[in-house]
Amino acid sequence: MAFGGTRGLVPRWELPVGVAALLLLLFSVTAAQEPSVAACSQNTNRTCEECLKNVSCLWCNTNKACLDYPVTRILPPSSLCTLSSARWGVCWVNFEALIITLSVVGGGLLLALAACCCACCCRRKRSRKPDKEEEKAAREREERRVRQEERRAEMKSRHDEIRKKYGLFKEENPYARFENN
Repeated sequence: MAFGGTRGLVPRWELPVGVAALLLLLFSVTAAQEPSVAACSQNTNRTCEECLKNVSCLWCNTNKACLDYPVTRILPPSSLCTLSSARWGVCWVNFEALIITLSVVGGGLLLALAACCCACCCRRKRSRKPDKEEEKAAREREERRVRQEERRAEMKSRHDEIRKKYGLFKEENPYARFENN
């Protein structure tokens, strides 16, 4: 689901098809298949598609040569073929574009990871602040309540003094006057 819960948006979690195909083919080379030297050199001066039918072959666009992919290295050396003209897996993606694409995708993932970490940290800090603010508000409410009680008690004592002064004070037991006589 897209951010914000908007309907109709499609999640963008998938890699471009060409990059995924190249990664899949790169993993298949690392599985150490037997290189067929004769098969790769037979496809020299033919088409790129014919050469790349064999996953252990590398097509060099500059001299139209079908070469064995150097399995010991991830990227072919420039003495074998320049990165901008080397093709492997699919004919429409060169190694230079692959490196740039993977760098951009990797950088984007790192930025997204950093943004998520920052968002989580900020959310924790925000969730702590209301606790402190609630504590402060509760303390202030308690102080106000105590001051109000003090004021009520003071007002009650003043009113009681005025009632005594004018004889309006109500005794606890109204029959106590008759008992004292």
